[in-house]
Amino acid sequence: MISWIEQWFFENCDGYWEHENSISIQTSDNPGWIVEIDLSNTQLQDLSIPYSVIEISDRDWIGYSVVNKKFTGVGDIFKLEKIIELFKTLVDKYTGFQ
Repeated sequence: MISWIEQWFFENCDGYWEHENSISIQTSDNPGWIVEIDLSNTQLQDLSIPYSVIEISDRDWIGYSVVNKKFTGVGDIFKLEKIIELFKTLVDKYTGFQ
């Protein structure tokens, strides 16, 4: 997944996009992960998906949304790769980027 997100970032870098848009991966205090990906000026910029969460337990959960040109994925401490996979699934579904 890391190689894939690197390639997606590379494909969107055009000398301008990367100066105003970003990918942010942070930890949260619950503990878990927050991944934010700016979709402005990408093929996904008009996509809108309300927040959805799958919560099996306090320690096993993942959620995401696409709002205001931003993908936000969150999850428990073991869900970083799954969050990136969720984003990849959206990209594959709506753009065909592989």
